[in-house]
Amino acid sequence: MIIIIFDFSEKVDDFIEKKPSTHAIIFEYYFNFIPFFINKFSALFTFISVIFFTSKMASDTEIIAILNSGVSYRRLLRPYLMAATFIALLSFILTNFIIPETSENMHEFQKKYLKGEKIGNRGNIHIQVDPGVFAYVETYNIKENSGFRFALEKFNEKGMTSKLTGDYIRWDSTNQRWTVENWVKRIITDKGEKITKGAKFDTTLKLTPDDFNIDVDYAVYMNYSELRDFIDTEKMRGSGSLMKFQVEKHSRIAFPFATIILTVIGVSLSSRKVRGGIGLNLGIGITICFAFILFMQVTTVFATFSNLPPVVAVWIPNVLFGLLGIYLLKVAPK
Repeated sequence: MIIIIFDFSEKVDDFIEKKPSTHAIIFEYYFNFIPFFINKFSALFTFISVIFFTSKMASDTEIIAILNSGVSYRRLLRPYLMAATFIALLSFILTNFIIPETSENMHEFQKKYLKGEKIGNRGNIHIQVDPGVFAYVETYNIKENSGFRFALEKFNEKGMTSKLTGDYIRWDSTNQRWTVENWVKRIITDKGEKITKGAKFDTTLKLTPDDFNIDVDYAVYMNYSELRDFIDTEKMRGSGSLMKFQVEKHSRIAFPFATIILTVIGVSLSSRKVRGGIGLNLGIGITICFAFILFMQVTTVFATFSNLPPVVAVWIPNVLFGLLGIYLLKVAPK
């Protein structure tokens, strides 16, 4: 409710200006907004709940009574792990199958009533259309679906076999194909070159305007199988944004494990009765939690802008804080 209030207060001017219906605000935006943020902060919510609940039990000497009655610490930990595993599985399902659909609905609402659609130009685009077939556009206008200085090159094991260049390339939405203007085509054979020219040339390519307008934000609108297939396609094409999509893919698997790791850390920290009580445990726990979140962001940036493999960058925080959880579990009073 607090997040919704802050979000509504931030967007109320846009709502007044664009005048979306109450039904659209509730069911097209906030109905899809809530699952996204619940899942985004699920690990933090679970961690704080574990700290608060277990610290309260420890301060009332309940943990000591349970252990003195013959219950092992491992048995005490079991319901925590069962609940954390259930939340982690729920988070995995939400992240990979449900939230992509709700996020797309929310995105359509935002384009219509809030921030609008991103329209602009992209430059120096290199795409591998097929194995051995490469396309290049110096400047592409997203609004008009047209490009300036286009080139299409084909290669085999011996080298280049043909090259098509044109001053302009435009998308024909009616015929679903591209029109190349002021074109020159070179066909290279063992006997020499054959050059042909023309004013206009219609061609079909394994490219659509959407291939020139790839935004890394689109990754959140794909379920896991769609994202995996998209990465395979973009890897073949040599996309420059591939690293960010790979980070998104591995994050969807690694993030749910954070709930289990933070639960173990929370139980280990707060099962000891301390003089500071719940407040001290909450302070230490929240510090560790935010350090974990910050570390996840730092390693993600390293993967995006350096040579650190995405799978390593995404899993490093889980591994390091998992080791911290194991250590705290061993030194916890039993």
